[in-house]
Amino acid sequence: MFVDRVKINIKAGDGGDGCVSFRRLRYIPKGGPDGGDGGDGGSVTIQARNGVNNLAGLAQHKFWRATDGQHGRGSNRTGRGGKDLLIQVPPGTIVMDAEKGFVIKDLTQDGEAFVAARGGQGGKGNARFKTATNRAPREATQGKPGESRKLLLELQVIADVGLVGKPNAGKSTLLSRLSHARPEIADYPFTTKFPNLGLVQLDSERSFVMADIPGLIEGAHAGVGLGHEFLRHVERAGILVHLVEPCPQDESDPLQNYRAIREELTRYKPQFAERPELVAVTKAELPGAAELHARFKDELGSHVLLISAVTGQGLSGLTHAISQQLEEAS
Repeated sequence: MFVDRVKINIKAGDGGDGCVSFRRLRYIPKGGPDGGDGGDGGSVTIQARNGVNNLAGLAQHKFWRATDGQHGRGSNRTGRGGKDLLIQVPPGTIVMDAEKGFVIKDLTQDGEAFVAARGGQGGKGNARFKTATNRAPREATQGKPGESRKLLLELQVIADVGLVGKPNAGKSTLLSRLSHARPEIADYPFTTKFPNLGLVQLDSERSFVMADIPGLIEGAHAGVGLGHEFLRHVERAGILVHLVEPCPQDESDPLQNYRAIREELTRYKPQFAERPELVAVTKAELPGAAELHARFKDELGSHVLLISAVTGQGLSGLTHAISQQLEEAS
């Protein structure tokens, strides 16, 4: 199960109470106060970690709590501190306040972490309150409560290249051909239900991460279909590779399909209009693909690629063009 958006409640541990105690030994008269401090409560930390692929591990566990600090004890014994809680998420996770809607932290790098809820401080025992004029204090303080928050975690896939296009345009097949990713592939629309990532190795020193973004449909910017569930994963892609199927099953016009997807992207985020883009007509082995390729070149007035993930035609040219775009963007 792939989960890229989840709400959770977190609670740091409460601090333990300070202790009121007096030293009672018959050979030491008036031993004085010896109440120890309470232990600090554990904190809740959220950390980005490679290898965590999505937020499914948090979906079934909505309440996360660190342990409380223990109360202080006599003989000046401090209570044991609460154990910190570590929640690991994929790089690319945005942590937001679920009630007020602001972004708390954008975790983009492996190992990046922050304390989302700080544990409560332990209370002071009565030994802390002994003075020259108050030799037998009966005063101690309670531990402070740990912080609690409602969080919204949202994953935006981090990739150098995002594959976009209509359902069944060949995105998953292309990703599997260029990388070691093995997304589900079939000859019907909406095979891909969530983004897939693959590492494309150009040579011993150069590589890039490619994401297969599930197929978009008209109205996606307004939430039609899976709408925003798909579109937000395009946001971090450095460049877009727009794949166009030459012979759609619904007999729609490929050029109109291309323009419809472009419209959805720009209506979702206007800055997508300025995002570097490569256009590739897929399934070059099919009749009509070459004619559509020529039509796209005439209509768009830019370099349009003709590729086939099945035969391998044009794939080296595609990876070279992607590499050039990435170098220009860096």
